[in-house]
Amino acid sequence: MTLTITNIRRPNSNTLESITLENGLIKGWNLPVEGEIIDGKGGTLAPALIELHAHLREPGQTEKEDLASGLAAAAAGGYGTVVSMPNTSPVVDDPAIVRSLIEKANRLGFARLRPAAALTKGQTGETLAELTFLQEAGAAMFTDDGRTNEDARVLRLGLEYAGSLGMVVSVHAEDASLRADGVMNEGAVSEALGLPGNPAAAEAARVARDIEIVAGLQAQGRPVRLHVQHLSTARTLDLVREAKRRGLPVTCEVCPHHLTLTDEAMRSFDSIYKVAPPLRTQTDAEHLLRGLLDGSVDCIATDHAPHTRAEKERDLLTAPSGIAYIELAFPLMWTRFGDVLGLEHLLDLMTQAPARVMGWPEPSLDVGAPADLTVFDLDTERTVNPAEFKSKAKFTPWAGESLRGWPTLTVVGGAVAYRRE
Repeated sequence: MTLTITNIRRPNSNTLESITLENGLIKGWNLPVEGEIIDGKGGTLAPALIELHAHLREPGQTEKEDLASGLAAAAAGGYGTVVSMPNTSPVVDDPAIVRSLIEKANRLGFARLRPAAALTKGQTGETLAELTFLQEAGAAMFTDDGRTNEDARVLRLGLEYAGSLGMVVSVHAEDASLRADGVMNEGAVSEALGLPGNPAAAEAARVARDIEIVAGLQAQGRPVRLHVQHLSTARTLDLVREAKRRGLPVTCEVCPHHLTLTDEAMRSFDSIYKVAPPLRTQTDAEHLLRGLLDGSVDCIATDHAPHTRAEKERDLLTAPSGIAYIELAFPLMWTRFGDVLGLEHLLDLMTQAPARVMGWPEPSLDVGAPADLTVFDLDTERTVNPAEFKSKAKFTPWAGESLRGWPTLTVVGGAVAYRRE
């Protein structure tokens, strides 16, 4: 299959060019036009985004999301590859489930799926899953995300075992006993609202523990790779920054909602803002942005977490945590922080950087590279209209906002996965 995309620009270039794709690879730039032709309409071409943290809810929770809706939403958001979390029903702790998810996703023709598998059986944190067989089935990483790893010894064994396979262990870093029944950030706002708080120490204490486990394994010459999910506090980032200075193999991600929203939003008592870890303070958000600028934060991930509208309309004490917005993550970041981060750095944080975390080949626009590409309209403002979402979760905190940087075309493996008409 041959596809030519015309009238596109490379990042930070004003020159209109064309690119030809053939058999899933980039054949060349500015070649004679052949095959299917798509007009890029002056948009900016970049490698397709990579998402390391999304909840697609299949199997067993398809009233919230399924592979078809979730991967279509990802493609509409400019993502070519998505790592799905295993906290489904049943849990993705069986090689047969991993294989079936990949096979189904491949038939859909949207974003590419790279399922994460559970680190422990049933995500109970008690007994390691069959990590070798899960890797052989196609698991991209191991994580008990959705639950915290309370047993330090089991996590240590998991890190050691996964490291011997060259695999990343990704952790939801909260001390459950410190978090307790907290539904929002512990601080002045939670006190004013009379709501149970989740202290920043719950995240920092757990990351400090996990870093020391990594340090001990590294001192013994064990290969190990720890990735901290949805880092939300200034103190936690300082701990990761220090770990990097020590030369420890620790990486982290930050989510756009922790950069653009704060616990002040909870004054609305609207459960749409309830997430785990919770929205923190403006000081935390500014510290995380500095971490993106100085390289302490490795990459951006969304933690796309769809729920039904009925679930999110419950009160703050009983509603589930999570925000679903994979379709507008790039426009949100570009509109809010494009001037601060710059286009190339923002694209790196959402393309090459996630690949580096995983140890995958870094995506590029070079001849011979895989044809996973996205065209962005960086200038035209569009109003966020959740009714148009591909996701089943058709509601968002940013509804009605005007954003720039919307994807107009996503190509995965040389085939069109999304095209805005």
